Amino acid sequence: MTQTRESQTATDLGKPTYRRVLLKISGEAMCKPGGFGIDSDELDVIAREIAQAAKLGTELAVVVGGGNIIRGATLASAGGIAQTTADTMGMLGTVINGLALKETLEKLGQPARVLSAINLSAVAETFIRGRALRHLEKGRVVIFVAGTGNPFFTTDSAASLRAAEINADVLLKATKVDGIYDKDPMKHDDATRFDTLRFKDAIERDLKVMDLTAFDMCRKRGIPIIVFNMKEPGHIAEVVSGKPHGTRVMVD
Repeated sequence: MTQTRESQTATDLGKPTYRRVLLKISGEAMCKPGGFGIDSDELDVIAREIAQAAKLGTELAVVVGGGNIIRGATLASAGGIAQTTADTMGMLGTVINGLALKETLEKLGQPARVLSAINLSAVAETFIRGRALRHLEKGRVVIFVAGTGNPFFTTDSAASLRAAEINADVLLKATKVDGIYDKDPMKHDDATRFDTLRFKDAIERDLKVMDLTAFDMCRKRGIPIIVFNMKEPGHIAEVVSGKPHGTRVMVD
C-alpha cells in the first residue's frame, strides 16, 4: 500500500529534536497571497502541517497573527480610532483565526485548545500558564490568541513571551520566505541567505527578524529562533525533527 506524504513524514522522521515548541504563524498564512479573511484551503494546509508535527510527539503551541482580518496599527495610523482600541480590534482578529485553526485541527483528529490573553470565556479559555502546560502535556496543540492582551505589542512579542512562559526549547517563525537574508530577497536578486546567525550579529546588521522587544526577550531567555518557509510541505515536522531549514538564530 502506498503511503501518503503525511504518513511517510510522521514515520520516517523519528523522534523530535525539541520537546516543546512555540510556532508563530502570521494571519496572512490563512489566506491566498494578497487576499483577505480565511481561505478554507489554506487553513486546511496549515492545520495538516501542524497536526503532522504534533504526531511526532513534540509539545506544540501556536501563536497566530490577525493581519488577514485587521491590522490595528494600520487602522490607527489612518486616524479616527485610538491605537489602544485599534490594537484591541487586532487582538480579536487573532481570536477568529485561532478558533478556525482549532476547529480544523480537531476535525483532523488532533486535539487542540484556544487560550486567550483577554477574557472571552464564552469562546476560549483564559490564559493561565499552568493550564497551558497541562494541555501540552496531554498532547493537545495549544493556540494562544489575543496577543499579550495589551495594546502596543505585536504578535511577535506575544510569541516570545509565551515561548518564555512555557519554557519552549525553540521559537519557530513560519514565513513566506526560506530564512533570513542580508537584504530583501523579493527586491534584490543578489540577496544572501544566512544558515545561522548570532543574536548579536542580527541586531548589529539591523536584520528584521522580529520586532526588537520580541527578539531581545528570546536572546535574554536563551531561546533560539528558526525562521523558515512553512509553505513547503512537511517543513514544520522536519524542523521539529532537527532537519536544517531556513535560518537558525543562536544564543550569543
